Amino acid sequence: MKYVLLICTPVGGEELSPAEIADDPRFTSYIEEVRSRDLVKGGARLRPASDATTVRVQGDEVLLTDGPFIESKEYIAGIDIIEVADLDEAISLASRHPAALGGGSVEVRPVWE
Repeated sequence: MKYVLLICTPVGGEELSPAEIADDPRFTSYIEEVRSRDLVKGGARLRPASDATTVRVQGDEVLLTDGPFIESKEYIAGIDIIEVADLDEAISLASRHPAALGGGSVEVRPVWE
């Protein structure tokens, strides 16, 4: 079954670049584990929420807002698409993600197929 792991980082928390993640042993060991088991089917590291543009449409007017859709204590910093046997395995994987261990959270959401 496929799940998306929404990797959430606290606002004002540690913001690692892809290069810093590649050099961080917390992330490299996790990445090696999931890749060796061929669990990750896709994903991306996202720029900070402050770089977002929110698009709304009211009638014929397109409204743009700099920044995230809502203000929150966390923002989505990345996504992983995984394929595992069931929700228990997805939760187990998410619970070992460095973001979850470092003050952030990982939302596990099933993919509609």
